[in-house]
Amino acid sequence: MIHLEKRVSSRTHRGSLDIVADMLNASHGGVKKTYLMYRCNLSFKQLNHYLDFMLKKKLLCAVALVGDSNPGLFEVTDKGRKFLKTYKNLKALMK
Repeated sequence: MIHLEKRVSSRTHRGSLDIVADMLNASHGGVKKTYLMYRCNLSFKQLNHYLDFMLKKKLLCAVALVGDSNPGLFEVTDKGRKFLKTYKNLKALMK
């Protein structure tokens, strides 16, 4: 008898929590929008959606550059670091 194994796809779809974690990981030390978009492989529309959500939830904060009123950088907050720690612990439990 031949045993058929399920093929595991090399592509996996990221969920919202995975994207939030990716963005928080990429935001240590302060990053620009463009860097986040490319680093996290997001469209401009997705980036804006997640940035709005994360700013409202205080996972990220906007940092204005000296002499500029527009926020130029986004940085992970203490709440964001706590989220990342909890996220990593949960992922470890799932292995």
